Amino acid sequence: MSYWTYSLIRNAVPEQRGQALRNADWLWRLEHQLGIAVEQSVNHAVNSVTWLIVGMNYYYATLHFVVTLGVLVWLFRSHPGRYAATRLVLFATTGVALLGYYLYPLAPPRLMNGGGFIDTVMVHETWGSMASGDLKNMSNQYAAMPSMHIGWSLWCGLTIFALASVPWARVLGLLYPTLTLVVIVATANHFWLDAVGGVLCLCFGYVVASAWYGRVPYALPRLPEPRGEEAGSGRRRAGRAARR
Repeated sequence: MSYWTYSLIRNAVPEQRGQALRNADWLWRLEHQLGIAVEQSVNHAVNSVTWLIVGMNYYYATLHFVVTLGVLVWLFRSHPGRYAATRLVLFATTGVALLGYYLYPLAPPRLMNGGGFIDTVMVHETWGSMASGDLKNMSNQYAAMPSMHIGWSLWCGLTIFALASVPWARVLGLLYPTLTLVVIVATANHFWLDAVGGVLCLCFGYVVASAWYGRVPYALPRLPEPRGEEAGSGRRRAGRAARR
């Protein structure tokens, strides 16, 4: 339901094509000035390995939802005391991202005029992106900044790293956003700086949740603390037991 609402609002943002393309040109020039404009090289290099780029197309289209939902379910079942606060991080991150889509329309690299980027979904005719092929009319084409693929994957990774009890799961938690960064660039769906935007949105989400709950979500008790009458009756029972 929450993702449906997010998609509805995101797709309701006007597709300001002209401004989005101008912003993409400006951002691309900025990256050249900063010496980080290697997205085109990554896009072309990975596209030359068919099995790899096809796998990335499917990764881009599916894991964004599957892993995020999986982490939410795991939190709810295994860390119920931290679930609401950690979920608030995700909601606040997504909320401020929607504002970014409205204020700064941005074309992804694959839609730039003369950018020389390859739309890997179109070229390899894979099912992959909601913004390519026959599905492009279902998604806002010009909402690339910030990247919620990065915002959500980093939220998943940090949550797993902070709360998982086994080392290998914590390592996977860190690898997930790292690989996602490579995927969004290789498939020409985002610039590096879109990823920076996603990280900044996530930082905002943590600030909101920490201010609301008084501490970082991961520092909350694993189980919900008792409230109201239940807490009072528990203290009374403990007092009676101590007197005995």
